[in-house]
Amino acid sequence: MKTLHCRDAGFDCEGVIKATTDEEVLNQAAAHALEVHGVQVTPELAGQLQALIKDEN
Repeated sequence: MKTLHCRDAGFDCEGVIKATTDEEVLNQAAAHALEVHGVQVTPELAGQLQALIKDEN
């Protein structure tokens, strides 16, 4: 399972995105960022987010 904690991306948010692939995590993160934070995920931001994705059991 891949996870991305919104707080790790610098937001004051308890959101945690979980999916089976990095691509799924990034897609969900982009939707979350836009809906909750009003932030459009650029290719540069996506690269930064990808570095924050962790493998968890």
